Amino acid sequence: MSQCDHTKERYDTFITEADVDVIGRWGLDHVRVPVDYNLVEDAEGNYKEDGFGYIDRVIDWCETHGLNMVLDLHKTYGYSFDSGEKEAGFFDNESYQERFYRLWETFAKRYGKYKDRLCFELLNEVTDKAYCDAWNRISGTCIERIRKIAPDIKILLGGYFNNSIVALKDLAMPADENVIYNFHCYEPIVFTHQGAYWVESMDTSFRMPIDATYADYDKHTKEQFDAFSEGFDPFDPNKTFGQEFFEHILKEAVRVAEERNVALYCGEYGVIDNATPEDTVEWYRLFTGCLDKYGIARAAWSYKEMDFGLADTRLDGVRNQLINLL
Repeated sequence: MSQCDHTKERYDTFITEADVDVIGRWGLDHVRVPVDYNLVEDAEGNYKEDGFGYIDRVIDWCETHGLNMVLDLHKTYGYSFDSGEKEAGFFDNESYQERFYRLWETFAKRYGKYKDRLCFELLNEVTDKAYCDAWNRISGTCIERIRKIAPDIKILLGGYFNNSIVALKDLAMPADENVIYNFHCYEPIVFTHQGAYWVESMDTSFRMPIDATYADYDKHTKEQFDAFSEGFDPFDPNKTFGQEFFEHILKEAVRVAEERNVALYCGEYGVIDNATPEDTVEWYRLFTGCLDKYGIARAAWSYKEMDFGLADTRLDGVRNQLINLL
């Protein structure tokens, strides 16, 4: 119910109870459900009961099929991680922020009673580091207002650079024991986003094998991302990419979590459908092996389509391997 055309047909048909049943039969324990404000608000901020009804039914499906749920506000009025959505002004506009607070109060009133099987994700992927101080203030106020209604429901909180690991240290201290630090990981992005059509600097025909050397990763990252580098310097440039990369980047998340006595959650990770199925499996093996080591819960992006879909037919031959790695 996000990143879509927001039509009744989309809401009624894209994800059905049969899909939730599939996820349950895969042996997973929860789903992350992204929703945009457009689902439940009109342009003036009036609430749409039929929109809340779609959330209600997913919560019921999850109960039927033994799954917990993350309710993720993927876009709020005045802000989207996707510049193409043309949402702007949220971090400077108090009326937009008040609309955000009221929506979360409404969610808390409706769904706080499901605290044993539902948690709240305040906002998907703050982008610019310049928003850091404003986001700490806004998220803190929002948590305070939620707590007056739902005092102990779990709340996921992520930072700038699209919930980057490096932003965790700059998040406000957790307000209480039920706040969880949330990060996303698509590293190395030159592999997980190879050929991505929405990345302006990317050659859409570019492909990157998982078993390239660190020198190749560094070279192609600089070529495809306008000299942006993800820091391959600690590794032997002639060595093939391996799990030590993820050990290195996760150290910071683990350090911050231990220092602040806060739980960690990886709210998104995955591989674009341009990668080969076999390379996709290998990336999942390397990354989730590290998450398992540190006891970090997670939600893969995405179940279906959206350029990363695990249920897509292209992965039929490797899906059982992937499910065992989720």
